[in-house]
Amino acid sequence: MPPEPLFDLASIDTNRVQVDREDIYKINPQRFEFQQLGGIFFVDTKGHRIAGYRDVRDDEFWVRGHIPGRPIFPGVLMIESAAQLVSYYVMSQFPDKGFMGFGAVDNVKFRGTVTPGERIILIGRMVEIRQRRCVGATQGFVDGRMVFEGVITGMWV
Repeated sequence: MPPEPLFDLASIDTNRVQVDREDIYKINPQRFEFQQLGGIFFVDTKGHRIAGYRDVRDDEFWVRGHIPGRPIFPGVLMIESAAQLVSYYVMSQFPDKGFMGFGAVDNVKFRGTVTPGERIILIGRMVEIRQRRCVGATQGFVDGRMVFEGVITGMWV
């Protein structure tokens, strides 16, 4: 049985993008095939929460080979998408610190599949922000069902 969402999904207006892809580029350095976020709906700096999305397309580099005839969005890209969400939050709050890179990924569970044509809603809540590292709990949802959860640790690189 999946855990409770990190925060109420109904509190997010998924029809209003606050940070679009071009504005994400101003913070996150990933480009081309590795830029995973489509936009951000919600940023709460007091509660250290963030929500965004990634639209999964049928023309992506992995579709042809990741289960031919039945493409499934790779779990590692779900985690990368969540890491970019956490990274955006932290780097936007501390713009002079540089790049936030992976330090660890813990307690990951995949609870469902994501296929081309679907939108994955990503939510995160920072549980620790320190001088050398930041830790964010993350979850992903498709049509209201949780498809993954995990804890991402970032380190300043």
